Amino acid sequence: MRISLRIRRLVLPAALLTLVVVPSVILGATPAHRASAQETSAAQVAAGEGLYQTSCVSCHGVGGVGVAGKGPSLIGVGAASADFYLSTGRMPLPAPEIRTRRKRPAFDEQQITQIVAYVASLDPNGPPIPAVNLAAADESRGGELFRLNCASCHGFAGGGGALSDGNQAPPIWDATPTQMKEAIRIGPGTMPEFSEKQLTEEDADSVVAYAEYLGNANNRGGAPLDYGGPIPEGLVAWLGGLGVLIVASVWIGRTR
Repeated sequence: MRISLRIRRLVLPAALLTLVVVPSVILGATPAHRASAQETSAAQVAAGEGLYQTSCVSCHGVGGVGVAGKGPSLIGVGAASADFYLSTGRMPLPAPEIRTRRKRPAFDEQQITQIVAYVASLDPNGPPIPAVNLAAADESRGGELFRLNCASCHGFAGGGGALSDGNQAPPIWDATPTQMKEAIRIGPGTMPEFSEKQLTEEDADSVVAYAEYLGNANNRGGAPLDYGGPIPEGLVAWLGGLGVLIVASVWIGRTR
């Protein structure tokens, strides 16, 4: 009888604890946790709006609607575009007429996250920051797609090149995999935008993997000479060849 009473005293609290804990584990985060996540997101958006008002509003307008002659609307550009331009230092510009180029970011990672959260909140349908899966990528396939779609502007080695109207395709070696895939999806500047119908997620990851290879290629042929192509290679060959002939001629003349 005493044993039975002790068992009931142990089983009842355990059963009550199970009824409380197990549903929470099965259902995931509790409402309090979900509210905390929403508050964190709301705090990021609010902080990003403050940074936007001090650094972006003069060109992109209140609420991201854009300003004629200064900056385009940011409504609908999504987190991908905001993250690309901010993380590569292309934004903000000192003046609207200056061309965008890669430089040191003006904001730290936390500030970039906050501004990106605010810009993304302007239209929830904008493209998010893409996920990159290099583990499943096919470098060979990526090389084919890169030569077909990218090499004409960025060069076969990814070193960039001159375009029309004074524009220039930048080298891709300094870009992170996420920045590369963002560029593929949003088409910054004069670069075309590639949708998933044109480049699937697997294809885009393969292009990124090949671009990563180009930035860390093992140049078995010797010094790459900044991947300038046949002109610097020919110049080095001529100078090197003429140098050898001159040295050989002087040596032969002295030995006679």
